[in-house]
Amino acid sequence: MAEQSFAAALNEQIANEFSAHQQYIGAAVYYDSETLPRLAAFFYRQAVEERNHAMMMVQYLLDASEEVRIPDIESKLTRFDDVVAPVRMALEQEKRVTDEINALFKLARETEDFQAEQFMQWFVKEQVEEVATMTDLLTVVERSSDRPELVEEYLSREALGEEGADPTAPPAAGGAL
Repeated sequence: MAEQSFAAALNEQIANEFSAHQQYIGAAVYYDSETLPRLAAFFYRQAVEERNHAMMMVQYLLDASEEVRIPDIESKLTRFDDVVAPVRMALEQEKRVTDEINALFKLARETEDFQAEQFMQWFVKEQVEEVATMTDLLTVVERSSDRPELVEEYLSREALGEEGADPTAPPAAGGAL
């Protein structure tokens, strides 16, 4: 029964990850429309990362012989009041996802689902990085809100989100698509 409880919760998280994917595309579209190509590229990469997180969870459920439910996703924002708003939204989203990941980890631990707990460890580590990246980016965007080209320079210089594949990441359904 513990696996089914975790599986149901993980299916909910798959919906959350796909939702984050779609919202990051919305932020990227906004930055593209504002001719801020590095911010757009950063959020397009973040969207792919969120999609891959969902697919890692799909693969885990497939490997565990559990049902996978692919959710409907509501439409997302593609218009924002200013260049700061999408990054602020992204940081709030990453903090919410951190809470969701921690809850999944706790569920796995409390139900003594050791395979699920081990699977979730990578996501716990990943969320520390995600929140730190968005926090730093928000600081830079707020500081440079009247000169977004400085944010573009920062992204070019720091190469945020371009670290490459993490060899410790769980496998994603569909492989490295």
